[in-house]
Amino acid sequence: MRERLIVFTRYPEPGKAKTRLIPALGAKAAADLHQKMTEYTLTTVKQLRQVHSLTVEVWFAGGDLTRMQTWLGPDLLYQLQPEGNLGDRMTLAFQSAFDNNVDAAIIIGTDCPNLTGTILAQAFLELQHNDVVLGPATDGGYYLIGLRQFVPELFEAIAWSTERVFQQTVDIVSKLNLSVTCLPTLTDVDRPEDLTVLKELNIITDYLENKGFF
Repeated sequence: MRERLIVFTRYPEPGKAKTRLIPALGAKAAADLHQKMTEYTLTTVKQLRQVHSLTVEVWFAGGDLTRMQTWLGPDLLYQLQPEGNLGDRMTLAFQSAFDNNVDAAIIIGTDCPNLTGTILAQAFLELQHNDVVLGPATDGGYYLIGLRQFVPELFEAIAWSTERVFQQTVDIVSKLNLSVTCLPTLTDVDRPEDLTVLKELNIITDYLENKGFF
């Protein structure tokens, strides 16, 4: 099978990265945290790629190609995210993948440090038998979505960045009579109350301890 993993992230510029954490951490520390979580995610992805044949494509906002390659390495494919809401951007990312004749494609962000290579491998395995795979997040969204065919309807009329995203997506899947499976529920790190997830992973733990979060 031709499989593609698409990673959505942004260049870690203070004031533009992890903005919901800025009131708690400050702009620079929020950007530093985003940088660390992105690097942590890409380490997991590159480890998976050593044992699982797939193409990895980073869709980025902010920065430019040179800065992204300098940051995350030249051994990945890069694509500047287009304008539009999250649904618009994911639609185009999936369309690009299936226009290139992949058999399965998955999109993840870099906000879920508990997403392991084992879970990613399981997601691709599930797409051999299901039309859609979803990784539900504790905030009501999802940290992963995978498809084995282009289904733009999954990204229409969704209340993005709300607790309704996952359920609205499941409802559309049901309406379209698609088969779906769900992965373990994990926590995206978007809000100050999510920061405790990072403690066991030692992601800038010293700084967070000094700020009184742990």
